[in-house]
Amino acid sequence: MNWLSQVVAVTATAIRTIPQRRGASLATIAGIAGVVAVLVAVLSIGEGFRAALQAAGSPDNALVLRSGSDSEMMSVLLGDAVEIIAQAPGIARGAVAAGEAPVPLSSAELFVVVDVPKKSTGTPANVPLRGVQPAAFATRPDLKITAGRMFEWGKNEVLVGEGALRQFRGLDIGSKLKWGQNEWTVVGTFSAKGALWESELWTDARVLQPSYRRGNSFQTVSVRLESIDAFDKFKDALTKDPRLDVSVQRESEFFGNQGRSLQMIIRQLGVLLAVLMGIGAVFGALNTMYSAVSARTREIATLRAIGFGPAAVVVSVMVESMVLALVGGVAGAFLAWLFFDGYRTSTLNFDTFSQVTFAFDVTPALLVAGVVFALVLGLAGGLFPAIRAARLPVTAALREL
Repeated sequence: MNWLSQVVAVTATAIRTIPQRRGASLATIAGIAGVVAVLVAVLSIGEGFRAALQAAGSPDNALVLRSGSDSEMMSVLLGDAVEIIAQAPGIARGAVAAGEAPVPLSSAELFVVVDVPKKSTGTPANVPLRGVQPAAFATRPDLKITAGRMFEWGKNEVLVGEGALRQFRGLDIGSKLKWGQNEWTVVGTFSAKGALWESELWTDARVLQPSYRRGNSFQTVSVRLESIDAFDKFKDALTKDPRLDVSVQRESEFFGNQGRSLQMIIRQLGVLLAVLMGIGAVFGALNTMYSAVSARTREIATLRAIGFGPAAVVVSVMVESMVLALVGGVAGAFLAWLFFDGYRTSTLNFDTFSQVTFAFDVTPALLVAGVVFALVLGLAGGLFPAIRAARLPVTAALREL
């Protein structure tokens, strides 16, 4: 208890004297805040990208691709196979339009990439143009038309995702666009709760096929299952059918695995930047704490002379360093959340070689990680000055009194 009371007393004195060294202290806080802000901001890119992909996948949906394909771009399914898939057990049935009879909720889809200039740079970017069938909207109930109208089946009309509308030029309602062998008219926009679909343009698959000379071929089939538990029945029916050579995945698993290479690159880049900047911040903290120890030489010597142990001095210096780091970490995390959370941009999805629009996502886990990293910097910056303070010769320090 005597040791603990010494620690509390010396630490409280150290904290109270911080304003006397406000210049160096503020420099340390600012340095650590900058490191944390950069770390959290960069990592929030990966979190936002991951969230956009995960939001596209539903455990109630299954996705069918050609066996061996790991992306939509690499898959090809012929029309006969698509018909067989649509009649498989386990698929939910429902009306795709008011007044129509229930049909299997199965949408064979075609995926092509078109050039659209970015608003930010004016340079062409690969934007996905997805051809769908009527059941596509029933398999994705979160998709809502937000402006204009639905495209008419059999016509060269497209719907534009809100993410694509914000990031790319020439996609306003009424715009005429030349892709493939046809001219297309934008007739509406849609949202999908921030999911991958908002990066895309949608049209009738049967109109898209001849425009890109795809014959009667598709790339994937998206189906709505009767229930989550119906997946195994649906998968077994397709994989055991000798007429088919397909792989079946839950939609949530498929999109959850997409973009991992980009997420890894972003994560490694964020950590690398944080470490490099953190080295500078640690040197700043070292300078601040060495200055603090020098300024408190007489005080520390006096405390040692009247019986305070070296451990209490070490703890007080370490706590002071970590308090400064904590303030800087909280400030940096707050700035990252304030300026970057929800900021919308687009990047290339390496799996489809097309643009994905998404919003930076500063999650609570990232904020906590940023503050913890700041405390690590404070610990590193306070360690050596604390050891020096504990080793100050009492007699030499007292001669300065």
